[in-house]
Amino acid sequence: MPHHTPLIATLVSAFVLAYVAGMTAQRLRLSPIVGYVLAGVVLGPFTPGMFADQTLAPELSEIGVILLMFGVGLHFSLGDLLSVRAIAVPGAAAQIAIATLLGMALGWLMGWPIGSGLVFGLALSVASTVVLLRALEERRLLETLRGRIAIGWLIVEDLAMVLVLVLLPAIAGLLGGEDGSAKGGDVWITLATTLGKVSAFVAVMLVVGRRVIPWLLERTAGSGSRELFTLAVLAIALGVAYASATLFGVSFALGAFFAGMVLNESKLSHKAAQDSLPFRDAFAVLFFVSVGMLFDPSILLREPLPLLGVLLIILVGKSVGAFAIVRAFGRTPEVALTISTSLAQIGEFSFILAGLGVDLGLLTRDARDLILAGAIISICANPFLFTLLDRWTKQREAEAAAAAEAAVEPDVPPGPPVPERDHVVLIGYGRVGSLVGRTLHAAGRPVVLVESNRDFLEDARTAGIAGILGNAAAEETLEAANIASARALLVAIPQPLEAGQIIRRAREANPGIAVMARAHSDEEVAYLLRNGADAAIMGEREVARSMCEAVDGIVRWFERRPEVADEGTTGVPTANP
Repeated sequence: MPHHTPLIATLVSAFVLAYVAGMTAQRLRLSPIVGYVLAGVVLGPFTPGMFADQTLAPELSEIGVILLMFGVGLHFSLGDLLSVRAIAVPGAAAQIAIATLLGMALGWLMGWPIGSGLVFGLALSVASTVVLLRALEERRLLETLRGRIAIGWLIVEDLAMVLVLVLLPAIAGLLGGEDGSAKGGDVWITLATTLGKVSAFVAVMLVVGRRVIPWLLERTAGSGSRELFTLAVLAIALGVAYASATLFGVSFALGAFFAGMVLNESKLSHKAAQDSLPFRDAFAVLFFVSVGMLFDPSILLREPLPLLGVLLIILVGKSVGAFAIVRAFGRTPEVALTISTSLAQIGEFSFILAGLGVDLGLLTRDARDLILAGAIISICANPFLFTLLDRWTKQREAEAAAAAEAAVEPDVPPGPPVPERDHVVLIGYGRVGSLVGRTLHAAGRPVVLVESNRDFLEDARTAGIAGILGNAAAEETLEAANIASARALLVAIPQPLEAGQIIRRAREANPGIAVMARAHSDEEVAYLLRNGADAAIMGEREVARSMCEAVDGIVRWFERRPEVADEGTTGVPTANP
């Protein structure tokens, strides 16, 4: 039996090199995404050494895109999407127009025909959904207003690119390409057909999918099989994405997003998101590796000035345009900068559009290489831009917090002062953290909350709990919480890797502090204990312990009910008189 197959070789080489390069980037205080992309460059055909299958890698990366968009949909209800339509629809349309015009201007300077410039500009106008989602997830911004606007904006961009990909072959002849000979009437027919398919898909998902998908998942959960539940989640995500592309001509990503969004209405959406997370993360890495495989480093020497122009359009032109658009809608600078930073990169749709442009004779291979080089560099640069945004946001929030405390505005309570010693430091004020914080506060225990979400922090301050806005993994944030003199640290966030980093830093500042953390599995418990936690609480284990402790009490309660004792029909032994 042969032990070397293209699929296995591609997966092994991609995962191993991505891990090594990602860890190296992390050690150098860079985003792991930079390492993943560089791993793809090593595996690509333009560098000597290892070579992965260039056909399989992009297809495998599509699975990561599907699962990632499915996970976003699980946290994004239809109401969230409709709530940002007033800014997402016109904003995305205006931003696409600005970037396309800038791309056409650069093409004109290089002597390209107008059709080539149009396709080139469109390829530079659409951002990568995967890159954006990873950045928002790392900063816990998905469920914030900024995150909803950014996601809604990209959904509109994706829809626009779906129309472009369908219409471009039909009008290629009119734009000077080699294929396509559609007349004006045929173009309008194609446009109407595409809009009809997209509308039909949305209607099917909202009318049929909203009933069938949650029902199917609830029936599967009722079987009691964890394997079947996980399989059902993957089948729904991949199946709906594939069906949307095959039957309605909609992109895989958009189909998966709507599948997750309709499943959001089910009470099992949180478990579905948790079970799909490992698959989502693993295959999302393959997306960045496949991007790196497309990069020809020689373009840096062959076309330095055109490449500089491409980068200026992506990193500056799109960002400035998006910032101006968002501010014109009356949004805050924080929202405007988040949107502009999110759009300062290009990705998957740009690759597809560039490849189609070459096939239709509208783009040269050098133009495609410029788009790919712009994508690689902008994807690597985007984490640095978000880091700068994080620093600016922290500084602005610190200034705003100081101003709020000085003004003591009644609508935003500053909360009590941070205790100086012998207090409990609580990390996170979500579903678990809020219960812990309110219980400790009601019992009169001094508590300091560290929370990166402004809305959660304001809820805690309104309840009378002292709070600090910031990332608990940052040393200065823990210092502000007086961690060195605290008695206990309770880590209530669900991210084990971030929790481990927080625990290590707390131990360095206060070796004698008592540390308790939250976990979801035996592996997470072991990881947290290795990183310095004194105890790690696993929810399932505590539920089981509570049920066992309650057995005697509930049996006695049933035995003492008069109707049960008289009728004796419940199967529970009746009490002796």
